Amino acid sequence: MPETNTDWYRIDNKGELDSPALVIYPDRVSQNIATALGMIGSPGRLRPHIKTSKSPDAARLMLEAGITKFKCATIAEAEMLGMCQAPDVLFAYQPVGPKLERFICVIRKYPLTKFSCLTDHPAAAAHIESVFAARGLCVDVYLDLNIGQNRTGIAPGPQARDLYQWACSRQGIRAVGLHAYDGHIRDQDFSARKLKCDQGFAAVQQLQQEIVKLGHKEPVIVAGGSPTYSIHCKRERIECSPGTFIYWDKGYSDLCPEQAFVPAALVVTRVISLPDATKICLDLGHKSIAAENELHRRVFFLGTQGLKPISQSEEHLVVETQPGHPYRPGDFLYGLPMHICPTVALYERATLVCNHLAAGEWKNTARDRKIGC
Repeated sequence: MPETNTDWYRIDNKGELDSPALVIYPDRVSQNIATALGMIGSPGRLRPHIKTSKSPDAARLMLEAGITKFKCATIAEAEMLGMCQAPDVLFAYQPVGPKLERFICVIRKYPLTKFSCLTDHPAAAAHIESVFAARGLCVDVYLDLNIGQNRTGIAPGPQARDLYQWACSRQGIRAVGLHAYDGHIRDQDFSARKLKCDQGFAAVQQLQQEIVKLGHKEPVIVAGGSPTYSIHCKRERIECSPGTFIYWDKGYSDLCPEQAFVPAALVVTRVISLPDATKICLDLGHKSIAAENELHRRVFFLGTQGLKPISQSEEHLVVETQPGHPYRPGDFLYGLPMHICPTVALYERATLVCNHLAAGEWKNTARDRKIGC
């Protein structure tokens, strides 16, 4: 859906805001939450990934909207959700080493939250089970399935079925579901994206049916991320776990035009130098914007034309423009990140913008590697 309010991002008191800075538009955050709920129809089937916002304030907005299930990828994110008294949190990671003890610490510290985690290997599952059982605890686990991401997970098939069945009969863990993340599917053509998504999901459904035939309760399926949310949300009896939707970004705006989310977070920057007649230097370095993409795919400047990034270092971004350009030191620019999730992780706090005024802030609490546990 095209953006109709072309100056929605304008900050009238920008002179009071230092740069670079992350700015959040909470009204648009609420709009995105409503859009996500409208697509899926029931808050009980939505399990948002908190990795994008890392903010208790964003989590509370989702809780107020009726969302009770969440997903996270770090112990700090799990603890932050416990602090918010989120009822149900899936730690979408297989805890090994010290992380397992930290996970147990979070579980004990926040008893009002039901925590679960992933497993994908017999040895890891056995260790998790023995550690929890030794403490008189039992944790729900979801079997992490590899359906093409080739990052973590066990392939759907006999070994996955056997591991799930084993985890149904232990003291320290209890198998409750299947986790199938398909973040590798990034076709801009929706029909191609849907075809690949459906093919991967078919193997998950088959495994679910095999587990039921063994006499076990039907496993819950947690599936997909942002690119496949518009596909998975139409399936009945599964949970969906998009994350980026809450802030959105330029990357997914381009990749998923069928999804009506709107950008709700920007980075703001200023011109700090004019190296020559066709170059301007901004205070938007690697420390201020996610830098994993190619240089020209890191930030998109709103309300401007003809700005081409040509070099970036830790504190600076040099951009080429046309001769006779109007830019002067101190000029203020609004940048829409190509990838908002790692961009948020660069900032300990975000400034709120309401009615075109910057005032107040949200802490990105879970950007820290450790909060308490």
